[in-house]
Amino acid sequence: MTHPLWIYDTTLRDGAQREGLSLSLDDKLRIVRQLDSLGIPFIEGGWPGANPKDVQFFWKLQEQPLVNSEVVAFCSTRRPNSNAAEDDNLKAILSAGTHWITLFGKSWDLHVIEGLQTTLTENLAMIADTIQFFRSQGRRVIYDAEHWFDGYKNNPNYALQTLITAAQAGAEWLVFCDTNGGTLPHEVTQIVRDAIQATKDLETPFPLQFGIHSHNDSGTAIGNAIAAVLEGVKMVQGTINGYGERCGNANLCTLIPNFQLKLDYNCIQDEQIKRLTEVSRFVSEVANLAPDDHAPFVGLSAFSHKGGIHVSAVQKNPLTYEHIPPEVIGNQRRIVVSDQAGLSNVLAKARTFGIDLDRNNPASRKILQQLKNLENQGYQFEAAEASFDLLMREALGTRKAFFTLKGFQVHCDKFSDEVCHALATVKVTVNAEDILEAAEGNGPVSALDAALRKALVNFYPMIAEFQLRDYKVRIIDGGSGTSAKTRVLVESSNGQQRWTTVGVSTNIIDASYQAVVEGLEYGLLLKQQETPVSVVAVI
Repeated sequence: MTHPLWIYDTTLRDGAQREGLSLSLDDKLRIVRQLDSLGIPFIEGGWPGANPKDVQFFWKLQEQPLVNSEVVAFCSTRRPNSNAAEDDNLKAILSAGTHWITLFGKSWDLHVIEGLQTTLTENLAMIADTIQFFRSQGRRVIYDAEHWFDGYKNNPNYALQTLITAAQAGAEWLVFCDTNGGTLPHEVTQIVRDAIQATKDLETPFPLQFGIHSHNDSGTAIGNAIAAVLEGVKMVQGTINGYGERCGNANLCTLIPNFQLKLDYNCIQDEQIKRLTEVSRFVSEVANLAPDDHAPFVGLSAFSHKGGIHVSAVQKNPLTYEHIPPEVIGNQRRIVVSDQAGLSNVLAKARTFGIDLDRNNPASRKILQQLKNLENQGYQFEAAEASFDLLMREALGTRKAFFTLKGFQVHCDKFSDEVCHALATVKVTVNAEDILEAAEGNGPVSALDAALRKALVNFYPMIAEFQLRDYKVRIIDGGSGTSAKTRVLVESSNGQQRWTTVGVSTNIIDASYQAVVEGLEYGLLLKQQETPVSVVAVI
């Protein structure tokens, strides 16, 4: 029997407070539609009145309401020694037009005295007056008990009194907030148990329900949320990908599958949870933050297998090295190739490219040996699967020569401390015709890329669609000084798909040239195939 658990997403408010994350109005609207399609029950949209962007956000949602989710406005209690009905900030909250409002108030006497600079009694009046005002306007209230755990540890009687005040004033949910993120799971268990026990016989306008809001400053936000739910909490607040201030919030992409698939709680529909990986990556793309490849459940590497023994076992029965089927949350199994690979890795990886190899095919052993030799030189194919696909095709004799490289030159001029221009000249042969072209760029790699495109675009017009999306450089053997080998990873894109290629050389420009050339070649190969292969990630 499944038990209902209410998921509350605060990516657009608490998550947006992450350092380096900035969401435009359009970004917020795109994300909220994805969360709505995922079936998240409550989505906190922001603090109306705090900034023009949040005001416009709620206006837009009034014009086109969500389908599955309740959008929630967020705010604080009224100011000390004032009247909630006359508070302009609270009037702005009402203008957002939401059915639900999340109100936060002070639980910790330290914050009341030193932060608000008021009395403990006045803080209780602020909580009650604000909730009663919202209730009088027909709004339903979720009360976030800010700094709840720190407040309880410092002065349990007063912290409990703030909860009781909120409940008796008409709040329907009381949420325990670990605002500083310093509480550990065993403390959460005991304090939540104590608070629920202390309030169970209260006479309140509504049956009391409890929630948890945990930050990750001690690395225990996930554990704290699970501990609270096991003690009877029915609402879990968090963010997509764990975004949030300082060290972040509880990661809903980890919590939802743990609750739903392992603890038998009903968070969202089974068909919706299959989109969890997609939504995680969508939000990271809109937020312009690199996805965490090693994130539980939704990370690119969450179901990747690299060791030969692992690969062999997974091919026979995925349960041997996977705690859940990846398809359940919209992820997929990946077989990673590296110098630790066995023949099983190569055969499995070949199948993901639509290449059917078997152990008796001499090409299989050839690919494996070439793989190990190249990685010994510094190549890295687990992060450059497009280059590995080309390596396999070369061994099988099926690699098409779209063009032949004859050579290149790069010349750099530095005119000032800030300006460095590069001029690249390349010579290629296409269809038995030699092409010599030159192009400028703001650096040698940019100039090389531009010259290659210029030489090839008349023969392959689709190259104009290709973009160099990312460029990573790593020194492999730093002890060799300036003669050290350099590995370059280049990510390319055609607007719908992306792929990564690798180059290695003691000359950084040569390594870059190798990766850029293979990137163009692989893009042409994809265009020729017309349908993408599994290595290609959808943007």
